[in-house]
Amino acid sequence: MSEFLQGRLVDALSEQWAVLDDVLSTVEGDAWLTPTALPGWTVRDVVSHIIGTESLLSGLTPPETAIDVHALPHVRNEIGALNERWVEGLRAHTGQQILTMFREITSTRREVLTAMTQADFDAPAVTPAGPATYGRFMRIRVFDCWMHEHDIRDALGLPGGDEGGSRGDLAFEEITAALGFVVGKLGHAPDGARVTFELSGPLARSIHVEVDGRAAVVPQLSRPATSTVAMDSRLFTRLAGGRTTAAEHASEFELAGDTEVGRRIVDHLAFTI
Repeated sequence: MSEFLQGRLVDALSEQWAVLDDVLSTVEGDAWLTPTALPGWTVRDVVSHIIGTESLLSGLTPPETAIDVHALPHVRNEIGALNERWVEGLRAHTGQQILTMFREITSTRREVLTAMTQADFDAPAVTPAGPATYGRFMRIRVFDCWMHEHDIRDALGLPGGDEGGSRGDLAFEEITAALGFVVGKLGHAPDGARVTFELSGPLARSIHVEVDGRAAVVPQLSRPATSTVAMDSRLFTRLAGGRTTAAEHASEFELAGDTEVGRRIVDHLAFTI
Protein backbone atom coordinates (compact mmCIF):
# COMPACT_ATOMS: atom_id res chain seq x y z
CA MET A 1 0.00 0.00 0.00
CA SER A 2 1.22 3.49 -0.83
CA GLU A 3 2.75 5.56 1.97
CA PHE A 4 1.03 8.65 0.55
CA LEU A 5 -2.68 7.92 0.45
CA GLN A 6 -4.63 10.29 -1.77
CA GLY A 7 -7.71 10.39 0.45
CA ARG A 8 -5.76 11.04 3.65
CA LEU A 9 -3.70 13.81 2.07
CA VAL A 10 -6.62 15.54 0.37
CA ASP A 11 -8.61 15.46 3.62
CA ALA A 12 -5.66 16.89 5.55
CA LEU A 13 -5.00 19.66 3.04
CA SER A 14 -8.69 20.57 2.87
CA GLU A 15 -8.88 20.74 6.65
CA GLN A 16 -5.63 22.72 6.85
CA TRP A 17 -6.83 25.30 4.33
CA ALA A 18 -10.16 25.61 6.15
CA VAL A 19 -8.37 26.23 9.46
CA LEU A 20 -6.13 28.82 7.81
CA ASP A 21 -9.22 30.50 6.37
CA ASP A 22 -10.74 30.68 9.85
CA VAL A 23 -7.55 32.20 11.27
CA LEU A 24 -7.12 34.70 8.44
CA SER A 25 -10.77 35.77 8.69
CA THR A 26 -9.91 37.34 12.04
CA VAL A 27 -7.01 39.42 10.68
CA GLU A 28 -7.84 43.07 10.08
CA GLY A 29 -6.07 46.21 8.92
CA ASP A 30 -2.40 46.60 9.80
CA ALA A 31 -2.34 43.19 11.48
CA TRP A 32 -1.70 41.78 8.00
CA LEU A 33 1.65 43.59 8.11
CA THR A 34 2.78 41.96 11.37
CA PRO A 35 6.30 40.52 11.00
CA THR A 36 6.60 36.74 11.38
CA ALA A 37 9.56 34.54 12.35
CA LEU A 38 10.40 34.20 8.65
CA PRO A 39 12.95 36.84 7.59
CA GLY A 40 11.37 39.66 5.63
CA TRP A 41 7.87 38.16 5.66
CA THR A 42 4.74 39.59 7.22
CA VAL A 43 1.51 37.69 7.81
CA ARG A 44 0.35 38.85 4.38
CA ASP A 45 3.61 37.63 2.80
CA VAL A 46 3.23 34.17 4.33
CA VAL A 47 -0.22 33.85 2.76
CA SER A 48 1.14 35.17 -0.55
CA HIS A 49 3.72 32.37 -0.45
CA ILE A 50 0.99 29.74 0.04
CA ILE A 51 -0.98 31.28 -2.83
CA GLY A 52 2.15 31.21 -4.99
CA THR A 53 2.93 27.54 -4.43
CA GLU A 54 -0.63 26.42 -5.08
CA SER A 55 -0.73 28.67 -8.14
CA LEU A 56 2.45 27.08 -9.49
CA LEU A 57 0.89 23.66 -8.97
CA SER A 58 -2.05 24.94 -11.01
CA GLY A 59 0.24 25.88 -13.89
CA LEU A 60 0.38 29.63 -13.25
CA THR A 61 3.58 31.68 -13.44
CA PRO A 62 4.82 34.12 -10.79
CA PRO A 63 4.42 37.86 -11.38
CA GLU A 64 7.31 40.00 -12.50
CA THR A 65 9.13 41.86 -9.75
CA ALA A 66 10.91 45.20 -9.75
CA ILE A 67 13.79 43.90 -7.63
CA ASP A 68 16.33 41.10 -7.99
CA VAL A 69 14.98 38.60 -5.46
CA HIS A 70 18.26 36.65 -5.59
CA ALA A 71 19.94 39.60 -3.86
CA LEU A 72 17.74 39.38 -0.76
CA PRO A 73 19.81 38.15 2.22
CA HIS A 74 17.33 35.41 3.20
CA VAL A 75 17.16 33.89 -0.31
CA ARG A 76 19.58 30.95 -0.40
CA ASN A 77 18.59 28.95 -3.48
CA GLU A 78 16.37 28.90 -6.57
CA ILE A 79 13.34 27.60 -4.69
CA GLY A 80 13.69 30.47 -2.23
CA ALA A 81 13.96 32.92 -5.13
CA LEU A 82 10.84 31.49 -6.74
CA ASN A 83 8.94 31.79 -3.46
CA GLU A 84 10.10 35.39 -3.14
CA ARG A 85 8.85 36.29 -6.62
CA TRP A 86 5.31 35.48 -5.52
CA VAL A 87 5.70 37.30 -2.21
CA GLU A 88 7.21 40.40 -3.79
CA GLY A 89 4.81 40.30 -6.72
CA LEU A 90 1.73 40.33 -4.46
CA ARG A 91 2.88 43.03 -2.03
CA ALA A 92 0.65 45.67 -3.65
CA HIS A 93 -2.44 43.69 -2.63
CA THR A 94 -4.39 44.42 0.53
CA GLY A 95 -4.94 41.78 3.17
CA GLN A 96 -8.52 41.26 2.07
CA GLN A 97 -7.45 40.85 -1.54
CA ILE A 98 -4.88 38.28 -0.45
CA LEU A 99 -7.53 36.41 1.54
CA THR A 100 -9.81 36.33 -1.52
CA MET A 101 -6.96 34.98 -3.66
CA PHE A 102 -6.18 32.36 -1.00
CA ARG A 103 -9.79 31.18 -1.00
CA GLU A 104 -9.96 31.03 -4.77
CA ILE A 105 -6.74 29.08 -5.33
CA THR A 106 -7.31 26.61 -2.49
CA SER A 107 -10.86 25.97 -3.74
CA THR A 108 -9.47 25.24 -7.20
CA ARG A 109 -6.74 23.01 -5.82
CA ARG A 110 -9.18 21.12 -3.61
CA GLU A 111 -11.30 20.27 -6.66
CA VAL A 112 -8.28 19.14 -8.66
CA LEU A 113 -6.86 16.99 -5.85
CA THR A 114 -10.23 15.38 -5.12
CA ALA A 115 -10.53 14.35 -8.77
CA MET A 116 -7.10 12.72 -8.81
CA THR A 117 -6.50 9.01 -8.25
CA GLN A 118 -4.06 7.07 -6.11
CA ALA A 119 -2.11 6.34 -9.30
CA ASP A 120 -1.73 10.10 -9.81
CA PHE A 121 -0.39 10.44 -6.28
CA ASP A 122 2.06 7.56 -6.85
CA ALA A 123 3.39 9.10 -10.07
CA PRO A 124 6.95 10.50 -10.10
CA ALA A 125 7.25 14.22 -9.39
CA VAL A 126 9.88 16.85 -8.75
CA THR A 127 9.41 18.10 -5.18
CA PRO A 128 11.18 20.58 -2.87
CA ALA A 129 12.84 17.51 -1.33
CA GLY A 130 14.07 16.23 -4.70
CA PRO A 131 12.66 13.53 -7.01
CA ALA A 132 9.82 11.66 -5.28
CA THR A 133 6.11 11.23 -5.96
CA TYR A 134 3.20 13.62 -6.24
CA GLY A 135 1.90 12.19 -2.96
CA ARG A 136 5.16 13.08 -1.20
CA PHE A 137 4.82 16.60 -2.59
CA MET A 138 1.32 16.84 -1.12
CA ARG A 139 2.59 15.72 2.28
CA ILE A 140 5.16 18.50 2.03
CA ARG A 141 2.26 20.85 1.26
CA VAL A 142 0.48 19.72 4.45
CA PHE A 143 3.68 20.32 6.42
CA ASP A 144 4.29 23.71 4.81
CA CYS A 145 0.75 25.01 5.33
CA TRP A 146 0.63 23.63 8.88
CA MET A 147 3.91 25.35 9.75
CA HIS A 148 2.67 28.59 8.21
CA GLU A 149 -0.54 28.41 10.23
CA HIS A 150 1.61 28.48 13.34
CA ASP A 151 3.88 31.19 11.93
CA ILE A 152 0.76 33.35 11.68
CA ARG A 153 -0.60 32.32 15.09
CA ASP A 154 2.77 32.97 16.75
CA ALA A 155 3.13 36.37 15.09
CA LEU A 156 -0.36 37.52 16.06
CA GLY A 157 -0.43 35.90 19.51
CA LEU A 158 -3.43 33.75 18.60
CA PRO A 159 -4.29 30.50 20.43
CA GLY A 160 -2.16 27.59 19.30
CA GLY A 161 -4.76 25.62 17.40
CA ASP A 162 -4.77 21.85 17.00
CA GLU A 163 -1.01 21.23 16.92
CA GLY A 164 -1.47 17.64 17.99
CA GLY A 165 -4.39 16.66 15.76
CA SER A 166 -4.40 14.65 12.56
CA ARG A 167 -2.95 17.53 10.55
CA GLY A 168 -0.10 17.88 13.02
CA ASP A 169 0.60 14.15 12.97
CA LEU A 170 0.77 14.13 9.17
CA ALA A 171 2.93 17.26 9.05
CA PHE A 172 5.24 15.73 11.65
CA GLU A 173 5.86 12.75 9.37
CA GLU A 174 7.76 15.15 7.11
CA ILE A 175 9.97 16.21 10.02
CA THR A 176 10.58 12.59 11.04
CA ALA A 177 11.63 11.76 7.48
CA ALA A 178 14.40 14.38 7.75
CA LEU A 179 15.84 13.35 11.11
CA GLY A 180 18.37 10.86 9.72
CA PHE A 181 19.80 13.71 7.63
CA VAL A 182 19.64 16.09 10.60
CA VAL A 183 21.44 13.72 12.99
CA GLY A 184 24.01 12.32 10.57
CA LYS A 185 24.73 15.10 8.10
CA LEU A 186 23.95 18.30 10.00
CA GLY A 187 24.63 17.09 13.56
CA HIS A 188 27.69 15.00 12.59
CA ALA A 189 26.73 12.20 14.97
CA PRO A 190 29.52 9.59 14.74
CA ASP A 191 29.13 6.02 13.60
CA GLY A 192 27.59 3.98 16.41
CA ALA A 193 25.66 6.92 17.84
CA ARG A 194 22.13 6.17 19.03
CA VAL A 195 19.94 9.22 19.54
CA THR A 196 16.51 9.46 21.14
CA PHE A 197 14.25 12.51 20.91
CA GLU A 198 11.81 12.58 23.83
CA LEU A 199 9.06 15.06 22.99
CA SER A 200 6.34 16.26 25.34
CA GLY A 201 3.40 18.52 24.53
CA PRO A 202 0.77 18.17 21.79
CA LEU A 203 2.92 15.97 19.53
CA ALA A 204 4.44 13.91 22.35
CA ARG A 205 6.43 10.91 21.12
CA SER A 206 9.79 9.17 21.21
CA ILE A 207 11.85 9.11 18.01
CA HIS A 208 15.01 7.04 17.63
CA VAL A 209 17.87 7.55 15.19
CA GLU A 210 20.75 5.11 14.88
CA VAL A 211 24.00 5.69 12.98
CA ASP A 212 25.29 2.50 11.38
CA GLY A 213 27.33 3.79 8.48
CA ARG A 214 24.36 6.03 7.75
CA ALA A 215 21.94 7.70 10.15
CA ALA A 216 18.35 6.46 9.96
CA VAL A 217 15.17 6.64 11.99
CA VAL A 218 14.46 3.23 13.57
CA PRO A 219 11.47 1.83 15.49
CA GLN A 220 13.73 1.13 18.48
CA LEU A 221 17.41 1.33 19.29
CA SER A 222 19.62 -1.76 19.26
CA ARG A 223 21.21 -0.62 22.53
CA PRO A 224 20.62 2.26 24.99
CA ALA A 225 20.78 5.78 23.60
CA THR A 226 24.17 7.48 23.54
CA SER A 227 22.45 10.90 23.41
CA THR A 228 18.96 11.94 24.47
CA VAL A 229 17.28 15.21 23.55
CA ALA A 230 14.12 16.17 25.47
CA MET A 231 11.87 19.17 24.78
CA ASP A 232 8.30 20.28 24.08
CA SER A 233 7.11 19.39 20.58
CA ARG A 234 6.14 23.02 19.94
CA LEU A 235 9.75 24.10 20.36
CA PHE A 236 10.98 21.09 18.39
CA THR A 237 8.85 21.90 15.34
CA ARG A 238 9.91 25.53 15.36
CA LEU A 239 13.58 24.57 15.61
CA ALA A 240 13.14 22.04 12.79
CA GLY A 241 11.47 24.72 10.69
CA GLY A 242 14.25 27.23 11.33
CA ARG A 243 11.88 29.64 13.08
CA THR A 244 14.13 30.07 16.10
CA THR A 245 17.46 28.84 17.46
CA ALA A 246 18.43 26.59 20.34
CA ALA A 247 20.49 29.41 21.84
CA GLU A 248 17.30 31.40 22.37
CA HIS A 249 15.71 28.53 24.35
CA ALA A 250 18.62 27.08 26.32
CA SER A 251 16.49 26.47 29.43
CA GLU A 252 13.70 24.72 27.50
CA PHE A 253 15.42 21.48 26.50
CA GLU A 254 17.47 18.83 28.25
CA LEU A 255 20.40 16.78 27.00
CA ALA A 256 21.66 13.50 28.42
CA GLY A 257 24.46 11.07 27.56
CA ASP A 258 26.90 12.47 25.03
CA THR A 259 25.79 16.08 25.43
CA GLU A 260 28.30 17.38 22.89
CA VAL A 261 26.64 15.37 20.13
CA GLY A 262 23.21 16.20 21.52
CA ARG A 263 23.96 19.92 21.51
CA ARG A 264 25.30 19.75 17.96
CA ILE A 265 22.08 18.09 16.82
CA VAL A 266 19.86 20.64 18.58
CA ASP A 267 21.89 23.48 17.10
CA HIS A 268 21.34 22.04 13.60
CA LEU A 269 17.74 20.84 13.73
CA ALA A 270 16.61 23.24 10.99
CA PHE A 271 16.25 21.36 7.71
CA THR A 272 13.77 23.42 5.70
CA ILE A 273 14.68 25.33 2.56
